[in-house]
Amino acid sequence: MEGFNVKRRLWKGLLIVMLVVVLAFLLVSCFKSNEPIADLERDKSPAASLFTGDHSKEVKLVGYLLGDEPKGMPDVLDALNVKLKKDINATLELNYINWSDVSSKYSLVLASGEDIDFIFAADWNYYISESTKGAYMPLNPEMLNTYMPRHMKKLSETALKATYINGKSYMIPTSTPDRKVNVALFRKDIMEKAGLKEIKHFSEIEPYLAEAKKSFPNMIPLNLDSQYDLVTPYGHLLNEKVAWPGAPFDSGDPMAQGVLADHEDPNGEIVSMLEEPMLSAQKYAATIMKGWYDKGYISKNPYANKVRSKDNFCEGKSGIAFGNSTDISATMIACKELGIDVFALPMLYPSGKAAQPSSLNNGVAIAANSKNPQRTLEALDLIMEDPAYVYLTYFGIEGKNYIVTADNKLGLPKGVTSQNNTYPPDASGFWFVNKDLFKPMTSWTDSYISLHDKMDSYLEPVLYQDFNFNSENIKSEVANIKSVSTQYAQSIYFGAVDNVDQAFDNLDKMLKIAGIDKVKDEVEKQAAAFITNK
Repeated sequence: MEGFNVKRRLWKGLLIVMLVVVLAFLLVSCFKSNEPIADLERDKSPAASLFTGDHSKEVKLVGYLLGDEPKGMPDVLDALNVKLKKDINATLELNYINWSDVSSKYSLVLASGEDIDFIFAADWNYYISESTKGAYMPLNPEMLNTYMPRHMKKLSETALKATYINGKSYMIPTSTPDRKVNVALFRKDIMEKAGLKEIKHFSEIEPYLAEAKKSFPNMIPLNLDSQYDLVTPYGHLLNEKVAWPGAPFDSGDPMAQGVLADHEDPNGEIVSMLEEPMLSAQKYAATIMKGWYDKGYISKNPYANKVRSKDNFCEGKSGIAFGNSTDISATMIACKELGIDVFALPMLYPSGKAAQPSSLNNGVAIAANSKNPQRTLEALDLIMEDPAYVYLTYFGIEGKNYIVTADNKLGLPKGVTSQNNTYPPDASGFWFVNKDLFKPMTSWTDSYISLHDKMDSYLEPVLYQDFNFNSENIKSEVANIKSVSTQYAQSIYFGAVDNVDQAFDNLDKMLKIAGIDKVKDEVEKQAAAFITNK
């Protein structure tokens, strides 16, 4: 009887164990069957599988910025990597795409298959076209809130919304959009010799150009480089007639023809650049540029020059420096140290205003093939928002590249000038950091302070601010237009044509073949939708 009871207890225990196992299996199955579809889809993405928050493994991040690497970057990068290693167990390898190579190399770098984690991104630097190519990794608010908490607290909803292309965001814009205008600098000593007390319009500068050529034989009055400067004087002249957006809406390329709107047209009419009012404005600018080119005031071959005018202006190699009210500060300071007084002419619309820069003027994107997107976002969160990181990446090493004075301003250490500073402000390419953290600089000139103080009075919102055109449906046509622009328009920009009217006739014919009418139709459709949803 006792043996029977033992067997009975054993069977009872075994049944209980089996029942527990079955129930556990059913519970797991039910849990999985009720898991949200969105979560399942998200977990399939490469980024989600890497976002573990685990810092136990050291990683090397690879980034790309624009411009020339400052001489002091190796020391700054060493200091930056000490901080990154301590905070998130990562180090950074940094590469630069030279200004003269941006148009040819930016896309190639992203398409190369090389290890890349982040790259500078902006609406004026192929953000839209590269997004539609799949060159950047899609980002969502959950990712950004998790791995960039500092930045997301500062970033406006407007800026975040502006990053979306076809329903997805591919960019992390700065939390402090720039407040700046384009600027041309003139030397006051040359102005005085030319009988100019001030300059109100760019079209009035011929006496200055003539005096620069006469009095400074080694100076080219308009010493244009192949990238930034080539189209800039032309843009100054366009702005005397229309509110030139700076680039066509379709490509975002300042060197290309295309489709756009006069920024001060209250109706926001979409036109090609060879329709009115743009055609008359272009012929006005082209005629003046041809006159200056024929008189020897403009460099004969800008394509061979990789040095921006602002970088050799104080040395006496260029008669005019072109930049914006942020990056031109270093040039004004350098000239002051050499005893050269300068006059700043802002590039304004006929109304005396300029467009508030878009939310996407400066930012950064994660490369589609990034192996460490989580750690990259964490690094960028620190670089963009943590004061110690911001000052290190933007101003360099305290005591070597800058000091904080008793009155809480930024100055230069003893023996350091703007000429020999190995890490000048704004030169490193980290333009997407939080600029609200910056202190004023002791070296700001009176001319720069005057320009800085007027900034709010210059800037105005425009109808198509943050309008991001999606060229997916007309990629071939946009590419064709850019190719035609290189061959038939760029020589117009710096005056190297025999006949202005004939040059525009040829350009018009080639743009029609390239498909500009189809591009205009698509821009009109998207612009109307943008206005409706604004």
